[in-house]
Amino acid sequence: MKTHQIAQQLVLGSSSIYRRELLQRLQIPFEICSPDVEETPLAGERPDDAAVRLAVAKSRAVANTHPGALIIGADQVAVLEGIQLGKPLNRANATRQLQLVRGKELVFYTALSLLNSRTNGIQTRLVPSHVKFRQLNDRQINNYLDREQPYHCAGSAKAEGLGIALIERIVSDDPSALIGLPLVALVDMLANEGIEVV
Repeated sequence: MKTHQIAQQLVLGSSSIYRRELLQRLQIPFEICSPDVEETPLAGERPDDAAVRLAVAKSRAVANTHPGALIIGADQVAVLEGIQLGKPLNRANATRQLQLVRGKELVFYTALSLLNSRTNGIQTRLVPSHVKFRQLNDRQINNYLDREQPYHCAGSAKAEGLGIALIERIVSDDPSALIGLPLVALVDMLANEGIEVV
């Protein structure tokens, strides 16, 4: 089997195992570095703008330790009727979020950045995913939380796991965006840097 060689080091600026697994699908070598970025939204900041700002900030944070590399940053924000839903961090908050979203449509904004730290050039994309939740009852929510602890997932729905059972419909240009790394967009961005995935 031919090994894919790239001329420039590629770094995924994320601690997410799901983003790592997604990037592995492209079968190109990469390293991982967890960025240290404060994720609190700014006052008056739109959720989609927050996602892009944080994706770029993650890329730039990793550039400090990986000069000359191509660095991927990503962030995701969930929005219900104009209100940003963050990571629940505990069961009580996850229960409240899932009760709030049942039967409703959320928009998950997934932002992607690719920073060439050699040239300081940066590309960004924002990929929305419209997700309609099933009309869940409290028993279903509790069963889900017993089996899946989605406390670090925006909106409490871990679509890459059992959370897919909470969802009635997903509309997106990129099926990998909802899991946190829009691969369709990333392939284009890599091509712009001279890396052909296939």
